[in-house]
Amino acid sequence: MAVTQSLRQSARPASRDAGLLSILWRKLRQNTRLSSLAVLSIIFLLSLLPVLRLLLTAIVPGGEIDLAAFLNRLSSPVVIRATFNTLDTSFFGALLALVIGAPFAVAISITDLPWRRTLGFLLLLPLMIAPQVMALSWLHLFGPSSTLLGAFNLSPLPGTANPMLGRNGIILLYAIQHAPIVFITLRAGLTRVPRDLVEAARSSGSSPLGVLLTIILPMVRPYIVAATALSFVSGVGNFGIPALLGMPVNYLTLTTLIYQRISSFGPSVLPQVAALSVLIATMALLGVTLQALALRRAGHRFTAGTPARFALGSWRLPLALLGWIATLFMLILPVLALVTTALIPSFGVPLNWTTLTFSNFEEVLFRQASTTRAFRNSAMLAGSTALILAFGAIPLAIGLERFSRLSQRILHGVIELPYALPGIVLAIACILLFLRPLPLFGSLYATPWIIIIAYLMRFFALAMKPVTAAIGQISRDLDEAAAVSGAYALRRMMTITAPLAAPAAVAGALLVFMSAFNELTVSALLWSSGNETLGVVLFSLEEAGLGTQAAAIAVTTIVIVVALLLVLDRLGRRLPAGVLPWR
Repeated sequence: MAVTQSLRQSARPASRDAGLLSILWRKLRQNTRLSSLAVLSIIFLLSLLPVLRLLLTAIVPGGEIDLAAFLNRLSSPVVIRATFNTLDTSFFGALLALVIGAPFAVAISITDLPWRRTLGFLLLLPLMIAPQVMALSWLHLFGPSSTLLGAFNLSPLPGTANPMLGRNGIILLYAIQHAPIVFITLRAGLTRVPRDLVEAARSSGSSPLGVLLTIILPMVRPYIVAATALSFVSGVGNFGIPALLGMPVNYLTLTTLIYQRISSFGPSVLPQVAALSVLIATMALLGVTLQALALRRAGHRFTAGTPARFALGSWRLPLALLGWIATLFMLILPVLALVTTALIPSFGVPLNWTTLTFSNFEEVLFRQASTTRAFRNSAMLAGSTALILAFGAIPLAIGLERFSRLSQRILHGVIELPYALPGIVLAIACILLFLRPLPLFGSLYATPWIIIIAYLMRFFALAMKPVTAAIGQISRDLDEAAAVSGAYALRRMMTITAPLAAPAAVAGALLVFMSAFNELTVSALLWSSGNETLGVVLFSLEEAGLGTQAAAIAVTTIVIVVALLLVLDRLGRRLPAGVLPWR
């Protein structure tokens, strides 16, 4: 009897502890479900909802599926010609980008080329500079009123057509703008080629060129395919370059055709432009799918070891000089053309010490209401987007870690969907979502809020990528030890994960700010009076014949982007590998 009573007494605390553990486990599971539901809801709102709304308007405009009307909208001669122009310029631009970017990737990744890091940094600048700024710089470089060429008596004769206008200029600018994409993608594959294979081939008597052609390039072929596909996708969705180089000569691509129809007819053509947007999105997603399939095959071709490295010997300086000459023509000369144009009072005036003036900078930065407002709006919109995504990326990345590997891959693909889609497609989706009044909020159309929401959707993936990489490298032992010590999830995030992932969040925020600050593709359709952005104002000034003021805005944005890139470079030592491609 005494033994039974003592057993009961000892069992009561054990059962009490088991009940407490059961309650804690249920609360943990409930919190995990709530956090997972929150993550899925945010991903749905920022990534899937705009795509679904676009498809609904394009295919089910009147509440019923109408594929015949959808196909009729895509079969007009103007649409067919714009589709051909889009495919033509994007395809040949991607091939030329491969020709430019691949040699740089090989030289910088697997050789002892001098000044590799500086050349890589400069090669990436066209990707960070807005497409309309790049187009403007080349227009001012080769136009008949070129200030830079005129200083050396090399400018074309007055009345001569600008050679950059039309198809060939668009292809060339696509190649220069997207060569960094080839460089980044191909470099990722080249750094995985094991040194052992290269040394074995060299020991067998193969020349460096033979090793490159017979071993290295076949091994990285999937990366070449992926780089070309990504360049093609970027060309399909590009608006700034064909807007400045194609529209003046009536050479329309799908993005500029959408812009023209929205600008001319307003919301009444939304079903028509939604169909065009679906067509652009289909092209882009096919390219992204090809890129994903190519990289998936690449992961099983070889195991990375110590990266291969070639000694160039006596070719080091000549090849470095060749790289600098290519950089000079692709980047430095066009930027100098912008600077010289911004320093003259008006077109046709030669640049010398008596005509040099900073009045254009004073006009756009301090005097002109629309341009000063555009600087303020762009800084506010880009800064707000960067801050929201910087603070939200860390808890979202932590929430994604709780899903299975397969679920994580699917969710990351959904997150990257708006970034893979052309910006003008996302703009049309936002118009469709927010044109009608919302409960409690009213209509967000023609307000700055629609631009901020579009930026959040557009650059969500850009902010998440470095944070996800950083959190993936944090040891789980730290979080588990804090949990055992009684720290709740919020405290663990604030005291452990957030401080360690903060540099990556800052890097993502800077990337978002640079991308959104002088963005044009999204804001071209979403801006309203009083809410102009820098990209819109620059485009408007160039169309109005005020090229010197547009050049001043472009130069200012380039200075800001380069300054932010230098800050990122200083931050690069604390970032996960691969976030900054030039390091």
